Amino acid sequence: MSQDDHDFALPDSLKPADLRALSAFIDGELPQGTRAAVLEHLAQDPEAAAQVEAWRSQKSALQALCGGVSQRDATDGPPSFVVVRVAPPWWRRISLAACWLAVGAGLALAVGQLASRLPSGWIGAQPMSFARRADVAYAVYTPEQRHPVEVAASEEQHLISWLSKRLNRPLSVPSLQEYGYSLVGGRLLPGEAGPAAQFMYENSDGARLTLYVTGITDDETAFRLFREGNRRTFYWVNSHMGYALSGPISEGKLREIAIDVCGSLGGKPSSWKE
Repeated sequence: MSQDDHDFALPDSLKPADLRALSAFIDGELPQGTRAAVLEHLAQDPEAAAQVEAWRSQKSALQALCGGVSQRDATDGPPSFVVVRVAPPWWRRISLAACWLAVGAGLALAVGQLASRLPSGWIGAQPMSFARRADVAYAVYTPEQRHPVEVAASEEQHLISWLSKRLNRPLSVPSLQEYGYSLVGGRLLPGEAGPAAQFMYENSDGARLTLYVTGITDDETAFRLFREGNRRTFYWVNSHMGYALSGPISEGKLREIAIDVCGSLGGKPSSWKE
């Protein structure tokens, strides 16, 4: 007989008062042979079986109260103890709530002051919805290797004619060759209130830029920057058309390209108000 079998040896007649053996049985701490003997005895001793069921019910209630079980309990039953925390007095709870209220107010004030000092398009200035759509379209389509566009640059005239018809106004595709970017192609996208177009460019290193074009009801003269992660989008509105140039390159470089793109599309970058 092993040491464990000796520790939990059963009497000839197991009684409900034998707390140690029954408790070890419920907690799954009996050796396999002894456990089998307890199961056999419980089948013949209704009083002991009733005691075991009562203790199991107690442990189930404790499990519900605790809201969780340990690794052992997950297999053999609910936890064997509960930690009860005494609620703090009412005056302490009120003081703590007041402290958190003061901290929250201070943080709100600090964030507001910080936002007022940040560039347009950053925290505190909501970018126009088409700029957000342009950023999402960039994130979705530029990683594509086999199908980044619907119509390739080899069919540029067809691409321009098709998208011009869908957007109901003549479009042109700016050249970015002087910046090292060649046209990959373009695609039709759903805009906020109608169709939108996306033109994609790529340089020799595989880095990509996109130009997003869509109709828009506003017609303000403005130039704004929208940042999302490592991506930047310069966007503007001209003649009820919204334009957004997106890419992960440096802010200064992207701004330079955006100014040229705006000019080539009939805009007046000199009138932009940043």
